Amino acid sequence: MKEIAMTRFLDAGDVAALVRETGVASAIAQIAHHVRQDFLRWDAFEKSARLASHSPGGVIELMPASDGVHYAFKYVNGHPRNALAAMPTVMAFGVLAEVASGFPLLLADLTLATALRTAATSALAAQAMARPGATVMALIGNGAQAEFQALAFHAMLGIREIRAYDIDPAATARLARNLAAVPGLQVVPAESARAALDGAGIVSTVTADKTRATILTPEMVAPGVHINAVGGDCPGKTELHADILRAARIVVEYAPQTRVEGEIQQLPADWPVTELWEVLAGRAPGRGGADEVTVFDSVGFALEDYAALRWLHAAAHARHRGSHVELVATPPDPRDLYGWMMAAAAPPQPARAMEAEPA
Repeated sequence: MKEIAMTRFLDAGDVAALVRETGVASAIAQIAHHVRQDFLRWDAFEKSARLASHSPGGVIELMPASDGVHYAFKYVNGHPRNALAAMPTVMAFGVLAEVASGFPLLLADLTLATALRTAATSALAAQAMARPGATVMALIGNGAQAEFQALAFHAMLGIREIRAYDIDPAATARLARNLAAVPGLQVVPAESARAALDGAGIVSTVTADKTRATILTPEMVAPGVHINAVGGDCPGKTELHADILRAARIVVEYAPQTRVEGEIQQLPADWPVTELWEVLAGRAPGRGGADEVTVFDSVGFALEDYAALRWLHAAAHARHRGSHVELVATPPDPRDLYGWMMAAAAPPQPARAMEAEPA
């Protein structure tokens, strides 16, 4: 009998357990390694900007990537007003499939993994762009991404102090409470974004409002600061004053997408930027001098989700996490889909009593 093909399924609880078992900082570092590997194979991938469906309340997006061996996509939303209804502002799931057959190998929640891969990519970029030796980071916006950003920069760059600011003091208090037990890391609440930036070598902006906000202005940014701009990730949503960008070295994930969705949507369409893969491959510098302001204009790119799904698939296999489900119909005779359907619905036949043999 033909063996039924099964897909590994990781629900939200499975992914959370997998990350806890691995350790959050270790999971971020491992995903960063996968992201680096895949960005260094840039030319092997089919790449495209994500397909977005915008509405007044937010956006729903599909993000595909393939290297010809595996194909991955992520479904993700961004609805800032969800917080008012105690719902996540970002929710996601994804699929990893083999190209040769098209069979889905993995179906997984990516809500948590999106936060992990965003933090991992942020820190990966900062390793190549920030001035060495920075120990203080300003974190503007203390929502669901904040702990992961803090842990990533602590583990991968040696940040010891997070100066945190959010318009909601309860968010900053939650961040400080959640990270209180992390050795060598201190969260210091700031009264304003300006106060948070005082003395910080790295700044992460991770706000959620779908608007052209001005979280940072040029006079707030000291020479040599590295800015990790994460919150501006769709048309009409920005965080930085355009004059900061005009004076900075800008690195992006995938220029055709970032020019529409990122901070650089405020600049002319031909404004020079460098893609992250070029920096990681040594084809372009991440920083030109100690006093140069650098900006990683991060909007999230499908290649990062591909890397996260690769990590999830391997880690789940190694730790025997998740379950196996018959996600797609695979009848014994692929041409007889109807017969397979009807056979599956047929009630079991009662066993017949054995007739007595004649004497």
